[in-house]
Amino acid sequence: MRTPAIESLARQVRTLMILGRHQQATARPSLILTGPATTGKATALLQVGRTCHLAHTRHSAPGDDRVPVAYVQVPPGATAKTLAAESARYLGIPVAARMTTAQITTAVCHTYTTAGVALVLIDEIHRLNPRTSSSAEAADWLKNVTERIGATFVYAGIDVTASAVFSGVHGAQLAGRASLIDCGALPASAGHRKPFRELITALEAALDLTAHRPGTLPRLAPYLHERTAGRIGSLSRLIRQAAIEAICDGTEQITKTLLDTIALDYLAKEHYRPRAPARRTRTGR
Repeated sequence: MRTPAIESLARQVRTLMILGRHQQATARPSLILTGPATTGKATALLQVGRTCHLAHTRHSAPGDDRVPVAYVQVPPGATAKTLAAESARYLGIPVAARMTTAQITTAVCHTYTTAGVALVLIDEIHRLNPRTSSSAEAADWLKNVTERIGATFVYAGIDVTASAVFSGVHGAQLAGRASLIDCGALPASAGHRKPFRELITALEAALDLTAHRPGTLPRLAPYLHERTAGRIGSLSRLIRQAAIEAICDGTEQITKTLLDTIALDYLAKEHYRPRAPARRTRTGR
């Protein structure tokens, strides 16, 4: 699945990973993927991680057990210790309650380096609020590990520029090292391209419904764009739920009638206002 945000992210990640190979003294440049909720930030993050992993697999020799990509979610109310523990959990690093933040950090940096992690994906970065002492420590922890792990860091979060992530001295350190990629709702058209229709075509191609006719969903692109406001998360949920309904009721196909029965998230529901059919008026003779 390709979207403008995924293409831009993939291109810039590749460039920064090459650039980072020759930078040793300080933290490598990073990227932040930002945008409203349900616009596909996590999808883009995971897609780029998958691309990096597959590229490593294709070029690795037999027996190469390196782990090129790590994915970590910032926990709610993150502190330096909980963020360190979450990073440890991804690679199965044992963490005991009595361990200090410094001990967990040392284990994380050592294991990530030994495992050959080259790309670290940090999701839900908007949960950091450097105005609070605990989140300020977490922001400092991130700065510390980016200088100790030879990897490129990519962050994703909801409306990061409008949140507290970049506030204060600690947030400024992150802002000064990260480039922003905006992940907004997909437009119906962008020049000669129709990115939303292309996305629908890719989602339809992944369906495994025996009676579904290819091309049905792309033809519904205007309706689907209005229904989901161009949000990737809402679109994906709508199609997946419709597919499950089609399997459960035995029809094995997705139609507009079926799509109309699927309840979507609140944001999509608030945006969508079905048009009332035009009323025919009689004219006197």
